[in-house]
Amino acid sequence: MRKKSLVIIAVPIILIVILVIFFLAVPESVNKSDANYSTEVIAENLEVPWALAFLPDGGLIFTERGGKVSILEDQNVKTVGNINVTQNSESGLLGIAVDPNFTQNQYIYLYYTLGDYNRISRFKLEGDQLSNETILLGDIPAASIHDGGRLKFGPDGKLYATTGDSGNSALAQDVNSLAGKILRLNSDGTVPADNPYGNYVYSYGHRNPQGITWDEQGIMYASEHGQTRNDEINIIIKGGNYGWPLYEGNGTATGFIKPLRAYTEFTLAPSGIAYYENALYVAGLRGSQLRKLNLSTDGKTIMGEEALFTDLGRIRDVVEHEGYLYISTCNHDGRGIPQAGDDKIIRIKLN
Repeated sequence: MRKKSLVIIAVPIILIVILVIFFLAVPESVNKSDANYSTEVIAENLEVPWALAFLPDGGLIFTERGGKVSILEDQNVKTVGNINVTQNSESGLLGIAVDPNFTQNQYIYLYYTLGDYNRISRFKLEGDQLSNETILLGDIPAASIHDGGRLKFGPDGKLYATTGDSGNSALAQDVNSLAGKILRLNSDGTVPADNPYGNYVYSYGHRNPQGITWDEQGIMYASEHGQTRNDEINIIIKGGNYGWPLYEGNGTATGFIKPLRAYTEFTLAPSGIAYYENALYVAGLRGSQLRKLNLSTDGKTIMGEEALFTDLGRIRDVVEHEGYLYISTCNHDGRGIPQAGDDKIIRIKLN
């Protein structure tokens, strides 16, 4: 009887200890309330929607990692392209960008894996189909892991792309390699004359960056997957060396650019990132949350954080459009636990 009583007492004590450890692991600055936001599912039953972008007419064009490109209008999904891709773990059809002069040229840009390489291609959206592929850059090292993949046009009108180290960390420090970098291209695929190394490389020393955005001052931010935690949010400067594999997180090495925020206390696995009203919104995969980072007036310091929508599972991308945030869940990517209706695109009203 004595042993049975001890077991009865011990079980709740163990549970209390586990809960205390869990809550102590969450930074005190984090507010986990979603009360100020309302959500609406605008598309569901998708298969790993990887990247979201908006057309000038308000249509939402997006990729699914298996190779499908679709447009969402009035909660109706219309497929406009099926791209031949190599989908293996993290590889496949990834980023998408809409040309700033889309109304005149109808150009759409895609980042995808084919064989041993990732490529950036330009297509024309004619009617209801993508056509006339032009390969702008076709020899970005690819692997089943660390493919980067985000595409966005910056405020300077240049096309930026994030690339992972393709599982070969040494490539990240080689400015003559396209792996482990943030690249910068002219929209026709040529190298901008003011790039820092006379090639496509804009910054280097990256492990696996999957998100980029800019604030209204033109500051560029990027999210990056670390190794065993050490995920980073960085301010990107032209020609900057961000350290991988020699430095990451809050390390003490000199000669590298330190992150704006390093997640050393837990794994966020940050992917897409958006800026809106002096805050960064970061899609968390393993962290299963949308993370809001409130910025200082100059955009160079994080003043506080909120962990939002922690019940949706893996969140892959986030974009802002006309005062709303749009996020995609990624629970069918082989690392999540699919919920009813997954995967989804969700619109968030910023109250």
